[in-house]
Amino acid sequence: MSASLPGSRELPASQHDLSTYWGRVRHNMGLTDPSTLLVGSTGLEQAKALLTDYKEGKIPSMTPELWKAKKVVDSTLHPDTGEPVLLPFRMSAFVLSNLIVTAGMLQPGLGTAGTIAWQVVNQSLNVAINSANANKSSPLTWRKMGESYAMAVSVSCGVAVGLNKLVPRLRNLTPATRTTLTRLVPFAAVASAGFLNVLLMRGEEMRTGIDVFPVLSDAGRAHKENGEAAGQPQSLGRSKKAAQIAVGETAASRVFNSTPIMVIPPLVLVRLQQQQWLKQRPRLVVPINLGLILVTSYAVLPLALAVFPQRQSISADKLEPEFHGRGGEGGLVVFNRGI
Repeated sequence: MSASLPGSRELPASQHDLSTYWGRVRHNMGLTDPSTLLVGSTGLEQAKALLTDYKEGKIPSMTPELWKAKKVVDSTLHPDTGEPVLLPFRMSAFVLSNLIVTAGMLQPGLGTAGTIAWQVVNQSLNVAINSANANKSSPLTWRKMGESYAMAVSVSCGVAVGLNKLVPRLRNLTPATRTTLTRLVPFAAVASAGFLNVLLMRGEEMRTGIDVFPVLSDAGRAHKENGEAAGQPQSLGRSKKAAQIAVGETAASRVFNSTPIMVIPPLVLVRLQQQQWLKQRPRLVVPINLGLILVTSYAVLPLALAVFPQRQSISADKLEPEFHGRGGEGGLVVFNRGI
């Protein structure tokens, strides 16, 4: 992320007001912009060089070119490590990475083996994305990651297979209602397992805590720009309560994101398949399904990510006793929630 670049001058957090929901939506539209995936290593280095020039005072003010460079850097580098996130696991690739998996899980008529296979693929992707974008204060060991992965896969497969067997037995429902419920089974599996996946993959954060930093006052920011306190503020320590907030909010945002994607396309497709023109063109079902998923995913992702700020501020007095009275401006501390 741009904060990891050299220079004592602080970059603006965003073009938009991150204290408002719609400001965060507009900001996250930049972070999820798939065009940033086309920027290679040379383009990334050029963007970093531009931002470094600004932080070192060589460029007096933010320009459209600098904002574009910041979008590239923020969508590519991890905010804690400053290292590039592997391309398929970036938020700008989230929709494309999930498109085929989601379409596969929504296929009608999947048997038990097919249901389990797609749930395994989906949870494997979730593990990779959650691990790549987590707060890096408390990295998960390979053993814990394996245990968490196995549990998430077991839950998603259990929910999906169990509901697929339960729905046909609901004899009091009309065939149309049973068809609709069958199409919604993947949502129940994905939502429950996606929530659990975040909790499991980031469980180490809740056990050991994450770094919290004092919120800088205007005077503190000025000192940084003058080189008197260059670099990131020093961590006040690790807070388990901050970690619980970070992980809980991220898990909730996953449900907010998956709900429309797993509900809207299958319900729309059910209605469309009742139309004569689609009955006569069955080969169009899969392309239409993919199109519905793609449009819904791109529309929903920034809305879901914006529900909670990525850089979360909270009163130091709401954390563990050792942080009381140690906050920065307004008694606040800040931490990286992760995505």
